[in-house]
Amino acid sequence: MFDASGDLLYVGKAKNLKKRLSSYFRDKGLPIKTAAMMQKVSDVQVTVTHTENEALILESNLIKDRKPRYNILLRDSKSYPFIHIDDSHEFPRLSFYRGDRSQPGKYFGPYPGVTAIRETLALLQKVLPVRQCDDVFFSNRSRPCLQYQIKRCSAPCVGLISKQAYREDIDLAGLFLQGKDESLNRLLQKNMEAASRRLDFEQAAGWRDRINALRRVQSHQSITSGHSDIDIITVASLHGKVCVEVTFIRGGRHSGSHGQFPRVPLDFTEAEILSAFITQYYFKRPAPKQVIVGCKLENQRELQQWLSEHSSHKVSITHAVRGPRRDWLKMAQLNVNERLKRHLSESKSVLQRLESLSKVLGTDETISRLECFDISHTQGQQTVASCVVFTREGLSKSDYRRYNIKGITPGDDYAAMRQAISRRYKRVLKEEAKLPDVLLIDGGKGQLSSAAEVLRELQINQIMLVAIAKGEGRKAGLETLFIEGQKVGIQLAPDSAAMHLVQQIRDEAHRFAITGHRARRGKAQTRSVLEEISGIGHKRRQALLKHFGGLQGIERAGVKDLQQVAGISGDLAEKIYRYLKK
Repeated sequence: MFDASGDLLYVGKAKNLKKRLSSYFRDKGLPIKTAAMMQKVSDVQVTVTHTENEALILESNLIKDRKPRYNILLRDSKSYPFIHIDDSHEFPRLSFYRGDRSQPGKYFGPYPGVTAIRETLALLQKVLPVRQCDDVFFSNRSRPCLQYQIKRCSAPCVGLISKQAYREDIDLAGLFLQGKDESLNRLLQKNMEAASRRLDFEQAAGWRDRINALRRVQSHQSITSGHSDIDIITVASLHGKVCVEVTFIRGGRHSGSHGQFPRVPLDFTEAEILSAFITQYYFKRPAPKQVIVGCKLENQRELQQWLSEHSSHKVSITHAVRGPRRDWLKMAQLNVNERLKRHLSESKSVLQRLESLSKVLGTDETISRLECFDISHTQGQQTVASCVVFTREGLSKSDYRRYNIKGITPGDDYAAMRQAISRRYKRVLKEEAKLPDVLLIDGGKGQLSSAAEVLRELQINQIMLVAIAKGEGRKAGLETLFIEGQKVGIQLAPDSAAMHLVQQIRDEAHRFAITGHRARRGKAQTRSVLEEISGIGHKRRQALLKHFGGLQGIERAGVKDLQQVAGISGDLAEKIYRYLKK
């Protein structure tokens, strides 16, 4: 359905097109929101597909790409992480992985977040000492690391375990991650008994310790089941807001949950919300073999077929469950209701804090959008500026931006602030995007003047500029607000709602800036200075590092010392020596 200007308003699908459209084109009985949409509808276009499955995919594609105003829309978020076993390495590692799963190996998940993966990997290390270090660390070891000392790794890096024995451990780790604890228990017991029969009591004791560790892990899991991977999807609605929550069961263990608050402009039923959520949620990620939903879905059969094709394995959707799964469903429904109540409570709190800050700053209307900038660097190096956005919905993370600052004198925060604000608002003006009501600057009057100078150059005069200067001893609650054009600063009470809002935004800008700075600094540190010398490839670099034991040894070496390394000629040794000494 399109409006008069050709903008897409709504996308739907139907087996019986006449019946579906008749439900919209009625004189009476339409819900208020649906009636409001129909007043704007100017054109209806129809695409015929061969099957309902094709219609489902087309609907999901159009909603994702065009974002119609009156469809259920999910906020884009990061893909969920997996545990990855890289089969291409002779001693595979277990690692955190987020991405399109194009690399070779086995994937287990997805998990709701990094914390859930860390907990799973920590549990696994107690049962099976499989390495989790990266390949660079692994290839440069000459003696076992601390993980071996505390019996969390079998030290394949220095040959303390054979390839065959390590491969067996990897296979057992796969069973653990699949939730096949009973099968794993039986295999461990079988290995222990076989070692005892061979009179290899030391190895038998090792298998016994793993069995005991597995039992301790099982005893610590308060929510377990024989089922391996399940997603439980529940929905709650209250006061015009909707929350959908996905509870993750991975390897038979409760691994956390993730809630979303989709935009639901029409009067959708709970079943319609869940159906729309499933098609969008699993559009870019595989579904587990079982999905439990909070109510019966009308198009359940079509969704099952689509999920099975999309995930390359059979997927079942059910709402009538018994035993532990019924308890999980009840718990998930309770959690989604509580999450929605908290969200509504926080939304009210956000509005109250915005109203409080508006009174303090003397704005004519309640502030609807704030942006805050901060600068982070280490002794002037790898400078990063952050911009965070706060609206009446709270922190708007999709609008956050980072800027790598270049071409300034190291440590010049004023120049860094000018560059970041200039880049930000040139882009905003070019794209005709929304400007903030208030621009917060983390700093004093100097940073405030730098920001004001940039806005004058861009001829932006409708933004209120405010600097947040830290108080004595940089203690929280003692900050002073300086408004551009006013000489006297404003000191807020430490317990005021306006102060809490300013602190929240300022701290978020600082967190976002320092995270970007650390990532940039880490990237710079992982690049070897040897990579900057022409003629030094990967093999020669590794040969130099191994021969001299590290970069410091290379820097201390003379030209003749460098020539002793295989592949380093006299001219190349001279080039390396001069480059490192300059």
